[in-house]
Amino acid sequence: MNATVAVRRGERADRDFVRDLGRRSATSSVSAVRKARYDDVLEAFERLADFVYGRRHELLIAEQDGVRAGFLLLLYDIPDEVTMAQQAFIAYMAVEPAVRGRGVGRALLDTAEAQARAAGLPHMSLMVTEENAPARALYDNAGYATERRLLSKPL
Repeated sequence: MNATVAVRRGERADRDFVRDLGRRSATSSVSAVRKARYDDVLEAFERLADFVYGRRHELLIAEQDGVRAGFLLLLYDIPDEVTMAQQAFIAYMAVEPAVRGRGVGRALLDTAEAQARAAGLPHMSLMVTEENAPARALYDNAGYATERRLLSKPL
């Protein structure tokens, strides 16, 4: 039986949790096409978090039975780079490994979508690596469609 998942707005006190879980899950953002040093991946996550915290954003924290189980960093001021249309953008989402597949990611995603709708934004966008099948399945089941592809080739 799945425990109840609640999502709340994050606070400054949640940033250590975000940093810890983000660092532990950062390698899931690396494509098999690219070789990456672990320390560089951690530094990239830190830079991303600093970027998000410096912009109009929302930090969402998922709790399962009162224990933090995941987070989502949502940006409100990053327009689509091709059409310049307004959108909400999921900069990063992570779920504790022990509770993956139990609705935490979906609860975060649903809450982020509700926040974006309330802000009057017409689209929600995100990026995910091809190899991250569980995340891609979550997004597919939530109605997300591939709009563009980033193609890479080792040289």
